[in-house]
Amino acid sequence: MGAQDDVRRRLARELPQARRLSSAAARLAPVTTAATVAQAGLLAAALAAGFGGGPPERTAGLLLGAGAAVAVRAAAARARAALSERAAAAARTGLRMRLLDHARRLGPVRLQNLRGGDLSTLLTRGTDALGPYYASYLPAAASARTAPAAVLAVLALADWPSALAVALTLPLIPVFGALVGAHTRDRTALQWDLLSRLGGHFADTVAGLPSLRAFGRAAHRSHAVRAMADRYRSATMRVLRTAFLSSLVLELVATLSVALVAVPLGLRLLSGDADLSTALLVLFLAPEAYLPLRALGAAFHDSAEGTAAARRVFAVLDTPVPERGGFTRPPLPEPGDGGPAVLLEGASARYPGTDTPVLDGVDLRIAPGERVALVGATGSGKSTLLALVLGLLTPERGRVAVSGATAWVPQRPHLFAGTVEDNIRLARPDATAEQVRDAARAAEADGFVSRLPDGYATVLGDEGFGLSSGQRRRIALARAFLSDAPVLVLDEPTAHLDPRSEAQVVAAIERLSAGRTVIAATHRSAPLGGMDRVVSPGGAL
Repeated sequence: MGAQDDVRRRLARELPQARRLSSAAARLAPVTTAATVAQAGLLAAALAAGFGGGPPERTAGLLLGAGAAVAVRAAAARARAALSERAAAAARTGLRMRLLDHARRLGPVRLQNLRGGDLSTLLTRGTDALGPYYASYLPAAASARTAPAAVLAVLALADWPSALAVALTLPLIPVFGALVGAHTRDRTALQWDLLSRLGGHFADTVAGLPSLRAFGRAAHRSHAVRAMADRYRSATMRVLRTAFLSSLVLELVATLSVALVAVPLGLRLLSGDADLSTALLVLFLAPEAYLPLRALGAAFHDSAEGTAAARRVFAVLDTPVPERGGFTRPPLPEPGDGGPAVLLEGASARYPGTDTPVLDGVDLRIAPGERVALVGATGSGKSTLLALVLGLLTPERGRVAVSGATAWVPQRPHLFAGTVEDNIRLARPDATAEQVRDAARAAEADGFVSRLPDGYATVLGDEGFGLSSGQRRRIALARAFLSDAPVLVLDEPTAHLDPRSEAQVVAAIERLSAGRTVIAATHRSAPLGGMDRVVSPGGAL
């Protein structure tokens, strides 16, 4: 249970608002316990008085008192539930925002170490799974700390043989709960790992679906995703079976324990060694001693997935954010002052988790308005150099400096679910409709956009579903044109395009690069015609 305790302590430390709300809910547990004891005592006295032929006024007064105790118990329980739900909402939001902020500071290069889909799974299902921990487990734990001891103390004062029987059988519930709980923890960790892998498989399959369809491998990949989903389904059913087994064990132990209290008490009542009021009080309170522990066992199963996901979230949050000392913007003189637009001095870089540097001591000086093409075989460091220029990767040694803002068109530009106009305007939200259209015309995109069903108001699916690869690339170029950034970074701008689309993209790049500093990584010869210089990352000058 050490790892579980570490996760819980860290949740309490890193989510202070949720901790305050859950602490306020926990302070209501003694109120609920006191109301429960008062309700049992008043109801037992009222029934004993009624059966014993006592004054009706006394019986009515005791029943009214019991009703008041029920009302207090219900109000306290309602307040606890409301505070616990608010704590769960605060925990979900707080952890999700922490994870998003840390992911932003890590950058896409370091996030590549995560399995595809793992981050999105943590941000959605993972943070949502924390709800039962705050809404169910913590309130149940607060009740389990106060109710059994209080009930046992009252029973000891009322009837010590019954209190002794409860004291001897009460530890059986946490013992059996711990045995089954350890099994549940392991099963839930496996279930979450399979869910994360399933999310990664699905995300990678969706991202590569066009290529899979082109090479006739879509059906094979769908079988792989289905097999992974079946494994997750089997793991989930194993967790559910364990949860049902735990509930059965705890219910059976509690039932037998109450029977061990009730049977001897009934015999003593028949022999005259116990009075009716005491017997009723014991019968009312004995189940209340076991109920919080049973509820805690059930809540543990509900919260196991949340704590397993929290452990994965903390693993991401513990990934160190690189120092930004080797990257500056804008450290250089303005272009009019004669300084370079981009400068690398002895820059060395390696990816997280690797020992060999991809780039080692690279020097590169690019003048304002100069257009430079990076060429080389796969793995030569073209994308790494672009990542250094963009600030997505921090150099281990040396210095990287960029003057002014940068517009980036990646090899697979992302288009969001929304209209074509909104996707282009993402670069400059205050741009007018005419400026958006001018950017599209400069990027050779106006022709096909005008032919779409609703023109610029046409709604695209996520990742630009509905457009070809060349059309998505030209929308991204229009976005870069609209940004009006002085430095333009292109990563394989004509990769995987047919000759006609390639010619249109090259024409758009030539128009877009006028008056700007351009760095383009490419395997193809088509974009090289308009470049001023061709360099290799390993021998950059």
